[in-house]
Order: sequence, then C-alpha cells, then structure tokens
Amino acid sequence: MAIDLFTIGRFTIHGYGLMIGLGFLAAVLLGIFRANKRGLSGDHFTSMAIFVLLFGFMGGKLLFILVEYEDFFADPLGAIGSEGFVVYGGIITGILTIIIYSKIKKLSVASYMDLFAPSVALNQGLGRIGCFMAGCCYGRETTGRFGVVFPEGCLAPAGVKLIPTQLISAAGMLLICVGLLIYARKAKYRWLVAGYYLLFYSIGRFVIEFFRDDYRGSIGIFSTSQFISILLFAGSITLLVLAYRWKIPVEYRSLSKDKADTDAKESDGSGPKEA
Repeated sequence: MAIDLFTIGRFTIHGYGLMIGLGFLAAVLLGIFRANKRGLSGDHFTSMAIFVLLFGFMGGKLLFILVEYEDFFADPLGAIGSEGFVVYGGIITGILTIIIYSKIKKLSVASYMDLFAPSVALNQGLGRIGCFMAGCCYGRETTGRFGVVFPEGCLAPAGVKLIPTQLISAAGMLLICVGLLIYARKAKYRWLVAGYYLLFYSIGRFVIEFFRDDYRGSIGIFSTSQFISILLFAGSITLLVLAYRWKIPVEYRSLSKDKADTDAKESDGSGPKEA
C-alpha cells in the first residue's frame, strides 16, 4: 500500500491517482491500436474517451451523492469534495456519452461500444490496484491467510486483517479484458463484445459486494451496487439475445463515416488513387 509515492517540492504523486492515470492511458492506447486495425477512427475513440472520463467522473460523483444524500445535505461542499465515487454512475454516464457522441458524429454506436469494452475493463483493473494502494473499497475482516493489514493513514481500517477485495476485483477485470480481446477476434455480430462485458462485470460486481465492508447505501437486502448489478445483468442478457437475433455482421471497415466518404469518392473516381 502506498497512498503517497513520492513528493517533489509541493507536488505529491499519490498511488491512487497514478494508477487511475495509467489505467486511462493504457485504455486509450489499447483502443487506438484496435480502432486502427479495424478501420475505425482512433481520433474519434480518443475524443470519446476524454468525454467519457469527464462525464463518467461526474456521473460517479452524482451517484455517490444520491447514495450518501444525508451527508450531502449536512455538508454539501464536503460531500462534493470528498473522495467518494460510485463506479456504476461512471459506467452509466459513460455509455450515454458514447451513444450521444456516436449519434452526433454519425458513427456506429455498436462498433464503438464493442471497441470500448476491453479498454474499460483494462482501465477498471488498473484502477482497482489504485484502490488497493489507497485502501478504499476494502473488504471485510478475515482470519484467512490471504488477508491484508493496512497501515495508518489509509482509507481502510488500520491494524486488522481484511479481505483484499481491491486485488480480487483488479484480477477479475484484467481477466475480463483478456477474455474480451480474444473473443472480439471471433465475434460475428455487433453488440456481443459490449454485451458480454456488461454481463461479466455485473456478475463479478454482485459477488464481490458480499465481501466488501465499505458501506455505500442499500436498497432492501442488497447494496446499491448489487441492486444496479441485477438491473445491468438483466439488460446485458436482453442485449445479447437481441444481438444474436439481429445478427448484424461485424464489418468494421465500413463503419467510420469519414472512411465511408473516402471510399465513396474513390469508387466514383473523384478521390485519390494509388500510383
């Protein structure tokens, strides 16, 4: 665990912030690489990623405020400025951002959603390592051999052995990322990669919630995240069923509007030709 990695003058590098930054950078680089290989636009992917980061952060903070509304009304500025964040809020607003951007730019929503899925899983996996370094998103007390004791100054309770839910989540997300990358090479229809990301994430998040001990609200017998996981699971199953029913083939090289325009010009003789 390392909340503060090192300090240069008044500038301090925090472990959590560093891993979030590295996760975003790795996700963007992976997305650009895969976009270029599939005839999609790496520039559009980068622009989407920036908007997803901004609006995703606001969505995660908004859902945290809704979950912790009592603390918000007691101290609005303190709640907004706190480190509280609910990932599902970021996922929901991130999805909406991709849809809106794709519609405005006349791009294939399905293709960019499928393109984003492995990158999002990679970002989340590295981000959870940052959570471990900061001590947030901690697990329940345990007597097991794989428990972790956090030092003073972390967000987790210090001096007691806890289940390392952050590392479990990180490993799960990185495994999902690898699985999606392999599956994406063979996927025949659009929406399948995105659908399977939502499916596996919702299952994993529902299960890991049983082992976490940082209270973030509840709905009935379930935590807020578990309740959303149930809805997301149902939505992912519906999306996968529709994807197999629609059977829209994956034809990446005709999905970028800019490329489609170029191909059209070349086909009618008005565009550039190779020598």
